[in-house]
Amino acid sequence: MSRVACIGECMIELRPAASGLYSRGFGGDTLNTAVYLARLGVEVDYITALGDDTLSEEMIAGWQAEGVGTATVARLKGKLPGIYLIETDVKGERKFFHWRESAAARQLMDLPETEDILRSFAGYDVVYLSAITLSILKETGRERLMAALGQARAKGARIAFDTNFRARGWPDLNVARKVFGDAFAVADIVLASTEDLLPLYPSENDERLLARISADEVVLKRGEPASIVRVDGKAQPVKAEPVTRPVVDTTAAGDSFAAAYVAARLNGAGPADAARAGHHIAGVVVCYPGAIIPREAMPARASK
Repeated sequence: MSRVACIGECMIELRPAASGLYSRGFGGDTLNTAVYLARLGVEVDYITALGDDTLSEEMIAGWQAEGVGTATVARLKGKLPGIYLIETDVKGERKFFHWRESAAARQLMDLPETEDILRSFAGYDVVYLSAITLSILKETGRERLMAALGQARAKGARIAFDTNFRARGWPDLNVARKVFGDAFAVADIVLASTEDLLPLYPSENDERLLARISADEVVLKRGEPASIVRVDGKAQPVKAEPVTRPVVDTTAAGDSFAAAYVAARLNGAGPADAARAGHHIAGVVVCYPGAIIPREAMPARASK
């Protein structure tokens, strides 16, 4: 059975509820992808750092209940997870507010167990990370992680990079462009979007954005419900199914897309069919509030 490692940060999620109150859950881009991968039948481990508090314990129990492996979760004495709050507009478009400056996950590359975690990458079929993963690390931590990804790739692991861009995490866009370039160079699969890339490369068209990505396999999600898949230099447009239900929250649309895409590829689907699977599950996820939709709302299969 194929194995996937997802690297990143999970936070306490606060989302609007009735009467000005908030509902508490958990989420984070790569964790969301890990949960959806597990629900799609993929063996997946989550790699992060948490505190020794009751909220961190609750997170781990929740991940285990979803079938996500937690053996590589580092625990830091006296630290806490970060928090994010979701605000949505009438169209379901989301805005995030974060409190994460001292979160445990920021120390993931600076721990006594870090070297063992990095060596473990070579034991996976796919190692998945995002730009948010990289944004929470110090420069030395990013360099250490990139080197380990290159070593794992040389031993047969495939590296998947999601361009999930949050401007607040990158106060210097020149640093962001360099880090993105390094990630493109080490990745086998890049899951990108015009929403992520245009803040870094303003006014560029789809062709020029794709040209910036050196990976052999690239999915570029466009502003409308469609994407372009490029494999070995050949590009193919992929249309998404229309979403027929009201869109209430676009949180984790890209994360669930990534999960369905990777799961489909691991199960032998071609890139275009994998992108269709991604669009399909994302179209379900946006009809529910929060990052992780109820288990009973999951589609029976990733695509029609």
